[in-house]
Amino acid sequence: MNTKRHSSSIRFRLAISAEEYLAYYQGSARAVVVRSDDNRIVEFPASAIRRFVTRDGIHGRFEITFDENNKLIAIQPIDQTR
Repeated sequence: MNTKRHSSSIRFRLAISAEEYLAYYQGSARAVVVRSDDNRIVEFPASAIRRFVTRDGIHGRFEITFDENNKLIAIQPIDQTR
């Protein structure tokens, strides 16, 4: 039996001001939708990027990893600016 899990990753850039992120934080927006570096549309829960929020918002390049069922595994910064 093969129990090896396959994962994929996608890279994207985020530029969300602190004011824009407030809508996510307050719950009026629950998902973030981005266009990846390879031009795919990716949607994930706003809560997945909460730990990257600074007083200036969220700015930089990130990599999202998901499993074979497209379930979010992790989001990591590649480079964060500001």
